[in-house]
Amino acid sequence: MVVSKKYRDRIYIIKDIILTLSEYGQLNQTSLFSFCGLNITKHKQILENLEQNEMIQRIESVDGKRTITIFKVTQKGMDFCNEIIEPFEKLFPRSGFSNIENLG
Repeated sequence: MVVSKKYRDRIYIIKDIILTLSEYGQLNQTSLFSFCGLNITKHKQILENLEQNEMIQRIESVDGKRTITIFKVTQKGMDFCNEIIEPFEKLFPRSGFSNIENLG
């Protein structure tokens, strides 16, 4: 039996981002990635895709010389999570490990 390290599919990363923003209301990028257990370099593209698809909203404000970027979930993002991701997860529950023997 071969067991690989824990891996989250993209769909579950998206769900984690949407639910985290829903829970906290709004978060900056660093806090969001930290709460979701993501790497900014590896997973920033997912955040950009969610924003392009209007599932999350980016809000920028200037504080002196700093530009603060805050993200919050949109209604479209919540609807996507409730109507698409939740039923998907019921059909294909998350698993912590992959077992190659079960593939054959």
